This record gives sequence, C-alpha cells and structure tokens, in this order.
Amino acid sequence: MGYQLADGTKLREGVAWTDATGIQRPANWLKLSTERDRELLGITWVEDTSNNYDRRFYWSESNPKPLNDQPAVDADGNETGETQTGLKTLWKAEQNDIAASLLASSDWRVIKAKETGTNIPSTWKTYRAAVRTACNTRQAEIDACSDVAALKELLTGAALVQQTDDDGNDVVDADGNAVMIANPNLATAWPNEPS
Repeated sequence: MGYQLADGTKLREGVAWTDATGIQRPANWLKLSTERDRELLGITWVEDTSNNYDRRFYWSESNPKPLNDQPAVDADGNETGETQTGLKTLWKAEQNDIAASLLASSDWRVIKAKETGTNIPSTWKTYRAAVRTACNTRQAEIDACSDVAALKELLTGAALVQQTDDDGNDVVDADGNAVMIANPNLATAWPNEPS
C-alpha cells in the first residue's frame, strides 16, 4: 500500500520527492498534506496486491504449490530419492486430523459402552459414521481437483456465489440484484454433533 504519482512513481512517507512540475517536496509532505493537496498533484493511494495470495496454496501470487506429490530434486535438477509432498496429500491428511478431532469428543461414549457392556446411543453411532463418511468424501473431492485454484475453491470458497446461466452470464432478479446460490464447488460439509 502506498501513494503514487499519476505516472506510477511510488512515493514513500518520510522521503523527499520531486513532483511533476519539478518542485522539490520535503520528506514530511505526505504526512502533512490533505486529501485535496494530494488530489491536486494527481497522487493516489494504491493497494499493494503483491502479497494478496493464499500461502497455503501458492508460493507467490502466480506460482502455485505442486498439486500432486513429485520427486524432490537438488539444485542441479537431479532427483534426491525423496518425495516433495503435494497439496492433495497435505489436505487429505488435514481431513483426517479434522475427523479425529470431531470424533474425540465422543470417544468416551464408545469406551464407556465397551467397558459397561451397554449400547452406544444410536444418534452418536450415526454421527460418528457420518464424520468418517464426510472425511472419505472430502478426500475423494480433493483427489478430483484438477488444479490448485479448484482445490482452493473446494476448501476455502465462499458459501454463496452468484448464479450464472448456461452461457456463463450472471443471473439477476427483476430489481437487478444478484441471484445468490449455495456454492456448488465446496467440499462436503462436516456433520453437526448431536445435541
């Protein structure tokens, strides 16, 4: 983020600079200037988008991490005999961790039932089976992703998206408002614990 001149020259606060008319501006000019002062000289605030990428999926803004496992190589490009873990493997393992944490809160019910020779309540049996099924389904959905963008959308996409027609055009209602629908590209939801 920062100020810049109309020609794209970036201005740093606390550093003197010369404007388009050749006038030397002092180091504190940006700090003391008003919005109108900056507007008259064509100075605008520009958001820095160089770091607007999800580090869980990308090395940099335009460099995605590997989707699939691949052989690790040294500086000369020779395989080292090790494997560089891809995003699919990492995210499938994450699903196992989530499932384990969801099941952990009811593990005591299973242990109690085994120790006392009683039955586990059916709502809890159903819930625990649903957690395992959701985990397996989510892992299959991860495997089905063809690129990093699809994987990112699957795991972090917005719950609602604007509906589009068969030609890919946005659908709006009679008042011109966007018609929102549940995002069809999201992973299967985890089940809710019984109350």
